[in-house]
Amino acid sequence: MRAHTATALAVLTLLTGSACAAGAARPALPADDVIKAATRELTDDCLTRRGLTPESDQQRVSEALFGAGRPELSLRLPTGYTVRAHTDGCLAAAQRRLYGDQDRWFRTSVVVNNLKPEAARTGRPLSEVRATHRAEIAEWRRLRAHALTTATALLEGGGITRSSTTHPKGNQ
Repeated sequence: MRAHTATALAVLTLLTGSACAAGAARPALPADDVIKAATRELTDDCLTRRGLTPESDQQRVSEALFGAGRPELSLRLPTGYTVRAHTDGCLAAAQRRLYGDQDRWFRTSVVVNNLKPEAARTGRPLSEVRATHRAEIAEWRRLRAHALTTATALLEGGGITRSSTTHPKGNQ
């Protein structure tokens, strides 16, 4: 699990280290890359704590990563589709750590990521659909900014602690 994280962190270190050595300003990595690297670090740590390795049974790894049983989060979209997610997997724990509120992140990101399909389904211009969801877009930006700040601190040495990646209902 850690091989991919080590590679991502090595690239981050190489990019930031070479810029600092040259006396240049630190290069700005895309926010998505920073959040993805931190998510990977958190999920790898969670899987390792659960005793899972790349050689582990893939069903066990999948359940540990994404959650098992009936999904606790659900949102029906104007397109007619329902999106569901678990709150008990390593990915959910990473989202809680990075975004501060997994439920709010789930709901706003599902809405924001489906604005184009909603516009196509309803026959409305995307700008009109965006205006309708102005509050969700603002919340998405706020939560994403929180995730970027948290991810940056984590990758720059803020570290991962067991308590930061546990389920709100206890160690699961």
